[in-house]
Formats: sequence, structure tokens, C-alpha cells
Amino acid sequence: MIRPLGEKILVKPAEAKEVKRGGIIIPDTAKEKPQEGEVIAVGKGKTTEDGKVIALDVKAGDKVLFGKYSGTEVKIDDKDYLIMSQDDILGIIE
Repeated sequence: MIRPLGEKILVKPAEAKEVKRGGIIIPDTAKEKPQEGEVIAVGKGKTTEDGKVIALDVKAGDKVLFGKYSGTEVKIDDKDYLIMSQDDILGIIE
């Protein structure tokens, strides 16, 4: 597994849901990217100019909501993940 550095967060996006409109199944290429996922791993936090580390607000296991085009897509063991900054996360789903 990957351990993110600094303020980076590793997120497993939720599966894209199959959409049916009027009995027509929308193909995979037309499905919208999910905007929620589960935090798999987090970095140690953001380092300030004076060397202090500010812990992140999210932790592994949190369900989060993120921007539509947030993060960088990576593939690990044939599974898709996103690596993003905490700033890309809009909120924690409770």
C-alpha cells in the first residue's frame, strides 16, 4: 500500500452507479465520476514554515465528499484510487 506524504490523502472512490433513463442503460464511458469515497491512508500533516506539523482533519476510514475533478488518479493492484490534498475534500459524510 502507499503511505501519502505531507498533507496528501489516499482515497478509494465509490463505485459509479449504473444510471437508467427511460429504460436505456448509460454506458460506462458516459457515467459521471463519483464524488465520494473512503479515506484509505493519510500523510502526517501540513508542515508550516517554522517546522510545526498541523494534523489533518480526516483519518483512515472516513467517508468523504470531494470535488468532481479533484486529485490524481493512481492504480494499485488493479484498483483505482485518488491521491489528493486535504483542500480538495469538501466534507466528511457522517
